[in-house]
Amino acid sequence: MAIKDWPPELRPREKLLQRGAGALTDAELLAIFLRTGTQGKSAVDLAIELLGNFGSLRSLLAADRGRFCQANGLGSAKYAQLQAVLEMARRHFLEILQHDSVLDSPDATRAYLSAQLRPYRHEVFACLFLDNRNRVIQMEELSHGTLDSASVYPREVAKKALHHNCAAIILAHNHPSGIAEPSQADRAVTHRLQQALSLFDIKVLDHFIIGDGTPFSFAEQGLI
Repeated sequence: MAIKDWPPELRPREKLLQRGAGALTDAELLAIFLRTGTQGKSAVDLAIELLGNFGSLRSLLAADRGRFCQANGLGSAKYAQLQAVLEMARRHFLEILQHDSVLDSPDATRAYLSAQLRPYRHEVFACLFLDNRNRVIQMEELSHGTLDSASVYPREVAKKALHHNCAAIILAHNHPSGIAEPSQADRAVTHRLQQALSLFDIKVLDHFIIGDGTPFSFAEQGLI
């Protein structure tokens, strides 16, 4: 049965308009993006198949162009459309953080960092440099690879912080495994950076670990 023949309350687009995007499943959200299905499959059926093939919505969104375009019902046009949607989301959250204090917009901070770091298949360490009103001046990726004492140098972070004339920073890195729990190396690096930056009166407000689900916050867990 085609989606247009479904009861209105079950159609993804109508459900979104009535109840909000948060009420939809991953498959329903993907179906709205796809707009149409394939021969013998509705957009929802195709979405379910794609999520099964890729393993998760996260994996589908992070897929490179080659793998994405090989999937049934997708292609270069859909890939370009998806990249545009993802980039608009990143820019939307960045604009919020450049206008408002990150402390007043914790959800936007998490969403922005997740959008920036979650797609990577390797660890990336980044910093949000903040002004004296805790608004974002700039985000920079400072290290690619396993987060340890050999990959994150306090002097380099301090140099960047002074370059941006920032008053505070937020640290962030991703765990490609999807498990957002701090390792001993994560804790050690955070402590070393706090000590180094305190010499310049620059505060470390938080350190987020990006994985699947809600990012882990050092500040919320009393680790900063």
